[in-house]
Amino acid sequence: MKYVIGIGGVTNGGKTTLTDKLMKTLPNCCVVHQDDFFKKPDQIEVGEDGFRQWDVITALDMDAMTNTVKGWIDNPVKFARSHGVPSSSSSDVANPDEQIHILILEGFLLYNDPRLLDVFDKCYCITIPYEECKKRRSTRQYTVPDPPGLFDGHVWPMYLKHRREMEDSGLDIEYLDGLKSKEDLYNQVYEDIQNNLLNRL
Repeated sequence: MKYVIGIGGVTNGGKTTLTDKLMKTLPNCCVVHQDDFFKKPDQIEVGEDGFRQWDVITALDMDAMTNTVKGWIDNPVKFARSHGVPSSSSSDVANPDEQIHILILEGFLLYNDPRLLDVFDKCYCITIPYEECKKRRSTRQYTVPDPPGLFDGHVWPMYLKHRREMEDSGLDIEYLDGLKSKEDLYNQVYEDIQNNLLNRL
């Protein structure tokens, strides 16, 4: 059985922390991080707001990301091997195809590309309030540092715009409170995933 989980949401909300913890505890679990598909800095357009447009879908090579996801869907065992993910022992299962294979897609614009909307079995979106997001963002060190005014002038307005698009997508999205402790957030999602998997068996 294949099971695809989306962990989306606001920048600095805790998506990667949650994803990394889930990957270590879920069986046969692979991860695709949307941030790995950013285009090179010289390919990022400067918008009318005067900022490089890092927080829009065109800043990402979504063709490559979609192809990567299709590669997992076509053959999760081969995908896992090629990405160094150990597979659960198939000795417990007569037919390896009966094993559970999980893919987590993690990113800030997961639910904004129509080509990915149909792949998700479960969608989560982590949210945090403006002030907390701004505070967390100011403490992060990025390869390309944020210029002054980027958060208020581009990052937060784009988040609000894309959140509206996501809400209009028709996906059944479960919103998570990013102010919860990392442990509480993990326990909530892990338990939910386990229940969903049991219901599908």
